[in-house]
Amino acid sequence: MTLENVLLVSAALFAIGIYGAVSRRSVISVIMSLELMFNAVIIAAVGFARFTPAAALLSGDPLTAEAVRSALTGHAFAIFVAAVAAGEAALAFALVFAMYRSKETVEITEASELRN
Repeated sequence: MTLENVLLVSAALFAIGIYGAVSRRSVISVIMSLELMFNAVIIAAVGFARFTPAAALLSGDPLTAEAVRSALTGHAFAIFVAAVAAGEAALAFALVFAMYRSKETVEITEASELRN
């Protein structure tokens, strides 16, 4: 497995997510597509962290706290993106439930009428 393969998988997932977000009419499908795009970003971040180690790790010097911290930045970014995605999904599904209660549909075209 190389960085190119990881980025290819990530780009494919992101492209599928964009297609799903643009082509679907159901709000739930759009939310799922956004989550797929978040997961593609997480895969890319962890792939970069795995295959491009920090310069401090390559120097051969003893590991310091700074070297370990810089080596784990991709993983920390991935955890942050996953937490944001979970919050976004919870908020989005709450909005979907509110939309369904008021309009009895989850079509995106009906969302503009929720201003009333």
